[in-house]
Amino acid sequence: MSDAPSPLARLGDGMRRHAGLIRALQWAVVLFYAVLLVVPACLDLPPPQARMLDNLAVFAQFVFWGIWWPFVLLSMLLFGRLWCGLFCPEGALSEWASRHGRGRGVPRWMRWGGWPFVAFCLTTLYGQLVSVYDYALPALLILGGSTLAAMLVGFLYGRGKRVWCRYLCPVSGVFNLLARLAPVHFRVDEQRWLANAGPHLPTPNCAPLIDIRRMTGCADCHSCGRCSGQRGAVALSPRWPNEEIVVHGQRTESPWPVRLLLFGVIGLAMGAFNWTLSPWFIALKQAGAEWLVARGIVWPLEANAPWWVLTHYPQNNDAFTWLDGGALVVYVLAWALLMGGWLTAALRLAGRVAGQGRAVHAHLAQALIPLGACGLFLGLSATTVKLLRYEGLALGWVQPARALLLAGACIWTLWLGWRILRRRGVAPLRQTGALACLALACVPVLGGWWLMFWGWS
Repeated sequence: MSDAPSPLARLGDGMRRHAGLIRALQWAVVLFYAVLLVVPACLDLPPPQARMLDNLAVFAQFVFWGIWWPFVLLSMLLFGRLWCGLFCPEGALSEWASRHGRGRGVPRWMRWGGWPFVAFCLTTLYGQLVSVYDYALPALLILGGSTLAAMLVGFLYGRGKRVWCRYLCPVSGVFNLLARLAPVHFRVDEQRWLANAGPHLPTPNCAPLIDIRRMTGCADCHSCGRCSGQRGAVALSPRWPNEEIVVHGQRTESPWPVRLLLFGVIGLAMGAFNWTLSPWFIALKQAGAEWLVARGIVWPLEANAPWWVLTHYPQNNDAFTWLDGGALVVYVLAWALLMGGWLTAALRLAGRVAGQGRAVHAHLAQALIPLGACGLFLGLSATTVKLLRYEGLALGWVQPARALLLAGACIWTLWLGWRILRRRGVAPLRQTGALACLALACVPVLGGWWLMFWGWS
């Protein structure tokens, strides 16, 4: 690192100096979050003609699902996990509870690498069953429940740490994947760290439990700035956006991030976004209803589940039967298994063609992160578009923009794949074959989004 700090490095150092201001900002976000989460849940359901500027529930729906979540995901691609370190209300509350809690050590069962995958899948499925995007009570149940769980974990484990964020947060695994593409990160010069004997700044409290000295990327880093300038070896720096995947991606030890990407971020999420438009889902329900009626089983056709189990708002003519819920679970899981299975098979074939077998599988799979990120953003922003159209905006540019984003994500994926294969020393002819397999993996992903935005609309 240069002795003269860059503007970015000075910004990182400023984040460390003004930690108190950042804490105040976090509490302001907590207050805003609590108001928008709790107050609409206490109000009556908005009438059909309600608009976001004259109804708090509709406004909160737009803020959470039209702005908050789509652009939090986008921020991961641009700034890494800056949201986690500076703004996330769950993280701030969990850390606060941890500072005043029992301070127990993190139990071994909690360190299992599959929890982010399981939490993401269960939260996504449950959110669809209770229509979390459309009603305030399910939003309070899921988001508020997650926040209370984060505080409880913080109270029990760690001492001023974010144990929940590191191991159990339902979106932590997704953020981990997307942040690998960020063009800025806190770069650590380990040699300079070791050579700088002191005096030092006080040891920073790394809330997400990272070994700062050996940190090589920003997948786990919350970009809070607390370690900036430590031993003169840590600085906020620009980087090539593909660096973390191409250069460091082969060090991935756990298979769970790849499973989350293929089966969760790409497969499960696609099914969760498109089931409301899918004629296949309707056909599945009809087949199920005919099978049940033919055998005299009628209770699954009743819409008597409470709202916290299945969507139940008869006043809006919106109530799920038990069959609806079962068909939804089967449909979304089928998308996850079929899409994830296809991608896994194509990547393993690419590894064989490259002559490196499974050794290249986990590394090459990370090339699909841009395509997965694009799909998540488009799926969540579909709510943004829907709500804005309710307000009377035409938004004729949306479809071309979606097509351009998908095309760009696919090109980025193939570019990443090529760079990975070159980095691993794969022969040029084998590179071509492996890239063809990667392109083959992208085809059903693009096809699924085409069905949602063009084929079924």
